[in-house]
Amino acid sequence: MRHTFMPEDYLHATAGWDVIGTVHCEAERSRTEQVEESAWLTALHDTDPRFPMAAVGHVFFTQPDLDDVLAGHAEHAIVRGVRSKPVTSAHPGPTVRGVSGSMQDPAWIAGLHRLAAYDFSWDLRVPYHHLAEAADVVQDIPDTTVVINHCGLPLDRSDDGLAIWRHGMERLAALPNTVVKVSELGLPGNRWDRPSNEAVVRETLAVFGHDRSMFASNLPVATLTAPDFDEVMDTILSGAAGSTHDQLDALFHGTAARVYRIPLADTVG
Repeated sequence: MRHTFMPEDYLHATAGWDVIGTVHCEAERSRTEQVEESAWLTALHDTDPRFPMAAVGHVFFTQPDLDDVLAGHAEHAIVRGVRSKPVTSAHPGPTVRGVSGSMQDPAWIAGLHRLAAYDFSWDLRVPYHHLAEAADVVQDIPDTTVVINHCGLPLDRSDDGLAIWRHGMERLAALPNTVVKVSELGLPGNRWDRPSNEAVVRETLAVFGHDRSMFASNLPVATLTAPDFDEVMDTILSGAAGSTHDQLDALFHGTAARVYRIPLADTVG
């Protein structure tokens, strides 16, 4: 998976689609160079403001230099928020509940609450069985925008698995400070299930609405499961069938521009 993927590679992968701007989400390159990643992205932005137009950095909410890292990210104008993954379990159950770095860890919660001081959003990436648990945390940070990654990662598409996912998504959608990324529909074992993926897209849009949903390519990771970017787009468009022009505009452009504070004049003429 680890290989060079630059703006020109993104344009090659998305050839034929009208890419008017991008948001970079931290790439797990190096946990010791978190601010350096933002500095490098700023240099890319200075070369071509579309790549990226905004960025999501990384921090561990429990790291001792948390505020130094957040302040370092804040020095780069393109950084709008951070992604920080709590400790999670591979399967449903309380196996990690309350452990260090989990969503019940007081130190982790205190770190999450520091985002408001920097006006940063939080990209939330947890598997489906932690979504309801995440809602318990998110309801206590009403002034922080929370961006749920990858449709809430419904990795278990059985009836029971989808019921757990649906409950968690509904809990999160009930909180006005949440939005969701319609992205990364691949399944364990590098499987791509087109009909199931379309159903996930439909239900995600039904739960959150288009004005609180944003497309995200998740390139190059997405092509570990999807054959190519065209298949990703075709699947999402099929799942969004019946949407109005304004709804599609929100999904593929407007929500991301609003949440990541990208002036519309910078993306469309």
